[in-house]
Parts: sequence; structure tokens; C-alpha cells
Amino acid sequence: MHSRGFTLVEMLIVFAVFAVIGVMSARIISQVIDNQSMLMKRGERLVEIQRALQIIQRDLLQMTDRSVRDELGGNLPQAMIDADGVTEFTRVGWRNPLGIRRSELQRVGYRLEGDELQRIYWDVLDRVADSEPRQQRLLSGVDSVEFIAIDRSGEEYAFWPQDAGLEAPAPERQLGALRLRIEVDGFGQVERIWPIPGG
Repeated sequence: MHSRGFTLVEMLIVFAVFAVIGVMSARIISQVIDNQSMLMKRGERLVEIQRALQIIQRDLLQMTDRSVRDELGGNLPQAMIDADGVTEFTRVGWRNPLGIRRSELQRVGYRLEGDELQRIYWDVLDRVADSEPRQQRLLSGVDSVEFIAIDRSGEEYAFWPQDAGLEAPAPERQLGALRLRIEVDGFGQVERIWPIPGG
């Protein structure tokens, strides 16, 4: 009995099958690598957004009832939201590890510059003519930022305070919470609500 080997046609069919399997495997591996890369970028972006929101939350949860003087000597309320969507307020707990002679209260704010969400703060509470805020970039790729004040009765306001001329607004008209709506690249709209201490 003679043993028969593979014919040329059979060998070509085997090589064609292996080639198809190889091409399909390469595509699958390439797609897995692309998906992993996209997920890593998305995860990094999510970490950036979470970090920015944690900083805002830290500031808001330390808000205190302390008005300040502006550069012209006028009074600025404890917390405010202006027509440009900039929010500004006074907070406690400004750490001072070097023991510099300054207040442990700090005036901070948040604003959108271009596509960057910035945290601004002043070295002094009551400003003088040359008081300029310092800036910290919190998050890039931001399309819009909106702060909304919520009073204790649940009413929402795009501007705050509503009763700027009153020394002591009615309890239900006092600031109870702050809502943030932020539109970020890759995630769309993100919204958070934080209660104000004492609110």
C-alpha cells in the first residue's frame, strides 16, 4: 500500500483557510486594542471630571456666612452668582501649614474661560484696588457651566442673591443648595446638587 500525500489543491485550500483565520484574528486583536485605548482615555477623562467636582464640593461644603468688601469698598454677599455665570463665595478651612499671617477664611469662585473651568481665589478677604484673583485650571474641554442657587423653599435662581438690599432675608429665601450643570466633551451634561451648610 502506498501512502498518499496532500495534493497541491488541498494544500492551497489549507493555506487559504489559515490566511482567512489570520486576517480575522488580526482584525479582532486590532479592535480589542482600539477599544482598550478608548476606554483608558475615557477613564482618564472621567477621573479629571471627578477631581474637578470634588474640589468644587470641598469648597461648597465649607461655605460660611461672611460677606467681603470689593475693590471699590462695596459689600459683596456671602455667596453670589452673576450674569456671566460666575459664582463666588467665602469658605472656611483655608489650610496654612507655613503659619503665614492671614485669615483661615478664603474667597473663592468658579468661572469659564474659553473652554476651561477655572477656580479663582483671593489672598485677602476684603480687597483693595490692586487685589487680583489667582487662577487654577480645573478642567479643560468644557462647553458650558451654569450655577443655580436654590433657596430653602426649593425655588431656583440664575442670579444670587435675590434680596441684595435686605440685611436678613426671610428664612425660606436663604440659600439652601447650589446646583451645577456642566457640559463637557465626551460626556455631555453633568449635574450635581450640593446642600449649603446651615441651608
